[in-house]
Parts: sequence; structure tokens; C-alpha cells
Amino acid sequence: MKTLHCRDAGFDCEGVIQASTDDEVLTQAAEHAQTVHGVTVTPELAIQLKGLIREV
Repeated sequence: MKTLHCRDAGFDCEGVIQASTDDEVLTQAAEHAQTVHGVTVTPELAIQLKGLIREV
């Protein structure tokens, strides 16, 4: 299982995204960033986020 903690991306947020693949995590992270934080995930930001994804 892959996980991404929103706090690791620099947000004051307890959100944790979990999925089977990095791409699924990034898709969910983009939705979360837009709906919760009003941030659009650019290709550059996606690269940074991908580096924060951990295997659990």
C-alpha cells in the first residue's frame, strides 16, 4: 500500500492518502489539494509529491 501524508507536502492537514499505486495516490492527492486547499497540482508539484509517497 502506498501512502502520502498531506502534512509532508507542507500543509497543516492531517489528511492521509492511500492507494495501490503511485499514480492512484497522485490522482487522489490532486483532488484533495484542489477541494480542501484550493491548490492545483502542476506537473512540477506532482514530481515533488511523488517523492513523498511511502510504501506501508
